[in-house]
Amino acid sequence: MNPVPPSDSARPYHHGDLRRAILGAALDVIAAEGPAALSLRDLARRAGVSHAAPAHHFKDRTGLLTAIAAEGYALLAAALDAADDLRDAGVRYVRFAREHPAHFQVMFSPQLLRGNDLELTAARALAGERLRAAVSSVPAEGRGDDARLAGVAAWSLAHGFATLLLSHNLDGPVGDQDPDEVFHALTGILFRPGRP
Repeated sequence: MNPVPPSDSARPYHHGDLRRAILGAALDVIAAEGPAALSLRDLARRAGVSHAAPAHHFKDRTGLLTAIAAEGYALLAAALDAADDLRDAGVRYVRFAREHPAHFQVMFSPQLLRGNDLELTAARALAGERLRAAVSSVPAEGRGDDARLAGVAAWSLAHGFATLLLSHNLDGPVGDQDPDEVFHALTGILFRPGRP
């Protein structure tokens, strides 16, 4: 007599890297439908695990979104760390947003995040430090007396361009051009050496 094979629910739990699988599935959902569509139960179904399994890694939806934001800031810091100068940092910021749109969307939605999370605050601080380093590489005559304000201006330009690009508001003006090249040219127009 052959034994009856176990049902899916009776099979022992096994998953190579559940945390990464849940993060990957969450990023897919966010990229396609936005953070509001995110559900731990749906992500568990997509990963083929029990509905309670994601809570072991993220506790709740806010924990998952916070982990995504922390990962995004770490990726952004790494991208900015390789920048040659402020213009290159801006190009790398825009490229990061294009290559990681779900991270980008969550990172700048503080209402979705656990703001006091240590991993998030450390990654955010590192990304901020990389941006400040790029700004400080510009001679004082090129950035003015207030380095902090210059940092806000640089961040605003890169973030605004990336946001407009991702929301398809620049489809007409940018067209088929490489967004990296367009942003680089834009910074050249606005920040010419010796401009008052």
